[in-house]
Amino acid sequence: MTESPIEGDLPALIAQMRAEIGRLARRVDELEQRLAASGEAAGAAPSEETLLVIAAAVAAFLGVRARIRQVRVVHSTAWAQVGRIGAHASHRLN
Repeated sequence: MTESPIEGDLPALIAQMRAEIGRLARRVDELEQRLAASGEAAGAAPSEETLLVIAAAVAAFLGVRARIRQVRVVHSTAWAQVGRIGAHASHRLN
């Protein structure tokens, strides 16, 4: 039985993946530090500019101007987000 190309390079592949994970972790740390330095708190109200961008995105998606009643940051797992998307998709908009 012969080795597949991936099995032969497994140590190199693992080292490459570890390096990439380390690079991504450093990038996340840098972005978190920038966010903290910008003074934006996690629970702070979104800026007017952010609300305008959200309103424009909603209007472009729906094709009509919509009134935004509430905007909040939701921290959840991917499964919960997929469930919410399914629930929202099941509602009639017009």
